[in-house]
Amino acid sequence: MFDQQVTFLYTADMARARAFYEEALGLDCVLVQEGGCRIYRTAPSAYLGLCTAREGRAAHPDGVILCLVVDDVDGWAARLEAKGIALEKAPQANPAFDIYHLFLRDPDGYLIEIQRFEDPAWPWG
Repeated sequence: MFDQQVTFLYTADMARARAFYEEALGLDCVLVQEGGCRIYRTAPSAYLGLCTAREGRAAHPDGVILCLVVDDVDGWAARLEAKGIALEKAPQANPAFDIYHLFLRDPDGYLIEIQRFEDPAWPWG
């Protein structure tokens, strides 16, 4: 098992992405790298890195889902909607995967899923 996990996404507009992840999602930036990356803590040992897209690199949101696991999916839906964030898919059960979830997109088009596992076998915490 690894000690930590970081997922890096490229952004075309760091200021816009920063506002979304800091203000809409409330993530804390734990490291600013001089090369144009900001790393946010999403859980005690999991992180999201946002990097400015440079020549040869671009935001490629197709096929990427950033999944954030919480207990209170409905609370997150209300919080996001209160901040004017449009949900792509309102909270609902997905019996095929035994989850309750919602979807939204970040400013670069990355799909974000906020979900709760209903399966008691999921290793919470």
